[in-house]
Amino acid sequence: MQREEGSERGVLGLEQLQLAMEDARAHGEKIVFTNGCFDILHAGHVTYLEQARAQGDRLIVAVNDDASVSRLKGPGRPINSVDRRMAVLAGLGAVDWVVSFAEDTPENLLEQLKPDVLVKGGDYGIEGVVGASIVKAYGGEVRVLGLVENSSTTAIVEKIRSR
Repeated sequence: MQREEGSERGVLGLEQLQLAMEDARAHGEKIVFTNGCFDILHAGHVTYLEQARAQGDRLIVAVNDDASVSRLKGPGRPINSVDRRMAVLAGLGAVDWVVSFAEDTPENLLEQLKPDVLVKGGDYGIEGVVGASIVKAYGGEVRVLGLVENSSTTAIVEKIRSR
């Protein structure tokens, strides 16, 4: 399918992303949103992002900026800068758009973007998903995908540090 101008893939600013989403919606595409730190991309991330993309036609990955990763994960994190993390994510076939955010949660982004589906991976219920109430309030869907076993960036970092 030929893409219209404005629906380019990759790392986008908020305004560019909003334009790309408008174009996608005009073509009847369902937009999926997920978020995270994605500090050291591993097989678990790739599997999860492929599963997230399968929930719709387009996938937005919102990435915590460096300051918010430090607040959430502690000193010494992130290992990779936000620009590098976003570049790697943008290179994955499952990912359409990558955007960063400075807050600890993506709630402001969710309110502005209003994706059709909010997806998180993990072993908790939908009520535990940050932003679920925002998405449900405008009629969007919230889905929790399974946790990919034996894949954790924190575990990888600890393994490297212990050597």
